[in-house]
Amino acid sequence: SEAFGIKVKRNGAIKYFYMPVNFSESSHVNSFYLNLFLEQLLVKHVNLPCDDPETADLVDLLCKLAGSNASVLINGPTGTGKEVVAKILHAKSARKDEAFIAVNCAAIPENMLESMLFGHEKGAFTGALQSNVGLFRAAHSGTILLDEISEMPLTLQSKLLRVLQEKVVTPVGSTKEIEIDIRVLATTNRNMLQEIQANKFREDLFYRLNVFPVSTCALKSRPLDIPAIAAHLLTRNVTENGTPKVLSTEALNKLVQHEWPGNVRELDNVIQRAEILSCADKIGHTDIVFDNELTLRPRNTIEALNSKLDVKVG
Repeated sequence: SEAFGIKVKRNGAIKYFYMPVNFSESSHVNSFYLNLFLEQLLVKHVNLPCDDPETADLVDLLCKLAGSNASVLINGPTGTGKEVVAKILHAKSARKDEAFIAVNCAAIPENMLESMLFGHEKGAFTGALQSNVGLFRAAHSGTILLDEISEMPLTLQSKLLRVLQEKVVTPVGSTKEIEIDIRVLATTNRNMLQEIQANKFREDLFYRLNVFPVSTCALKSRPLDIPAIAAHLLTRNVTENGTPKVLSTEALNKLVQHEWPGNVRELDNVIQRAEILSCADKIGHTDIVFDNELTLRPRNTIEALNSKLDVKVG
């Protein structure tokens, strides 16, 4: 039953199916809910490596905000760790043992987003072969992150506003209001005041989400964080003796001097690339290959890879 489905979700399940299972539907949602499952495993261990004083101040602020249920709007350039900030807010809160669900508003088609968020009844639309509680109800007692909230269609913004105001959701195809208890976080890389002026975002929804604004900065503006973040990224993949590779002084200097247009995501790419290119436990400056070098000098990069890996082409 639906009541049983809600109960098992609150106890850790992230998706359930009615018998007999419709395998076409289950395969469609498998990858999405597998990602949610992995999210639950990782969120409790998230941290924000930092040595820059401003980033340290941000971490202190997050610890204070974690004790509140207030909505937080996290604004910053792409790749600056907005989702990490959201995970920290959840992991340090009283809701830390409940679900943390992140949904990218830009990645889900408009005609599916409402059903994905608020749920639907069986037969509510073509293909709705079973009811679905939706992500808001699945996150009951926990936290939901609306990633890239500025991409949410205006028609859905009004419905979200009502959910935030009334603390109830109404599944598609139903008139029944269902109470929810969740904390709502949101991220954006847009200037929201400009979005409001352009009639792309509701002003009342903005103020409902922006109870406490938090900003993340571009990586180039906080070079003191680069060594700490790089060291953290290196701990993911360890050598055979169980120790991560380390950066030479020359390699570290090269990282610090880079502009980082792709922010932390670009740094992540560079570190993974360096781990592959480095044949020793210490990463040298020649192992550091930036994204723009891959685009502008593909032949040189291929030759560098071949020489490092001792592979001949042709």
